[in-house]
Amino acid sequence: MSTYRDLTAPIGSRRATVLRTVGTRERRSHLTAPRVPTVGIDIGGTKVMAGVVDADGNILERLRTETPDKSKSPKVVEDTIAELVLDLSDRHDVHAVGIGAAGWVDADRNRVLFAPHLSWRNEPLRDRLSERLSVPVLVDNDANAAAWAEWRFGAGRGEDHLVMITLGTGIGGAILEDGQVKRGKYGVAGEFGHMQVVPGGHRCPCGNRGCWEQYSSGNALVREARELAAADSPVAYGLIEHVKGSIPDITGPMITELAREGDAMCVELLQDIGQWLGVGIANLAAALDPSCFVVGGGVSAADDLLIGPARDAFKRHLTGRGYRPEARIVRAQLGPEAGMVGAADLARLVARRFRRAKRRRVERHERYERYTQFRRDAREAL
Repeated sequence: MSTYRDLTAPIGSRRATVLRTVGTRERRSHLTAPRVPTVGIDIGGTKVMAGVVDADGNILERLRTETPDKSKSPKVVEDTIAELVLDLSDRHDVHAVGIGAAGWVDADRNRVLFAPHLSWRNEPLRDRLSERLSVPVLVDNDANAAAWAEWRFGAGRGEDHLVMITLGTGIGGAILEDGQVKRGKYGVAGEFGHMQVVPGGHRCPCGNRGCWEQYSSGNALVREARELAAADSPVAYGLIEHVKGSIPDITGPMITELAREGDAMCVELLQDIGQWLGVGIANLAAALDPSCFVVGGGVSAADDLLIGPARDAFKRHLTGRGYRPEARIVRAQLGPEAGMVGAADLARLVARRFRRAKRRRVERHERYERYTQFRRDAREAL
């Protein structure tokens, strides 16, 4: 309930209060949020995707571009986001913008504290973009946004304890309980990809060694394939021939495609990634005990070539196996667009501020028009 103090507080403090309380209202407000179009932005290590999403999770229009090189300033990425939003705003009545960022977002959902695959360090992304776009902006971790989308519209519907694992350039994660994303005290909960699973293992962009995402992610898949090809391994001849000897041309989607066609090495690589995925999920089950794990991200396109080995490894490594209920492991339904859809849907929770401000502007204009007409009529009567 709003108090007189809330209503008379300075605009800046009222805005901060609204954003801080969005998390506590998520469970009930998504049903009563304005049914207006919003823009969702998904920023990954390799791409920026933007789309206009309606209240039912339908994408009305989408745009995609490559993520600017991470050696460039953060402003270049912000310019890219602003251009995409303004382009979409030319054709749609946009009421708010939600951004899912591949990084750690603070508890106020303003600053990107750290992004392992982008050059963002304590960047006030929300405030900078709000000034440029003149609509409310909500910033969240991309995996949180994807988990929200899968809970609202996808594979997680009906679940009250859900964990999302996103396999892309790295590994993202999110926890959703009773219709609310759990972000932790400082906003960085769910960074499962940086759990250390192999002490002294492969170096990770986060600065540590042996992180989970170094063994079960798109980067891990490509690294292993390229190492085998560079060693001129006989088992990699099919892949080497496919890229005509150009090892840098090996990509994750290519490996998945060849695995579907029956290439034994590519099938084995996906099995290895899947087994590491299952080990990590078993550890998360021991800590969080959810009812469902939803696996999304670009690598999840491999489907049962990846999910099957993950389920097998999960059952082998689950603590108390045979004497406890097992969580379901399912592939995300919304695919690579989950983060964009979730960010847009979360943004609807703050869209009402824009609607109120717009309504006040319209009312002021109507009052001015009535006053002007009254003066005009009075002069004509004289």
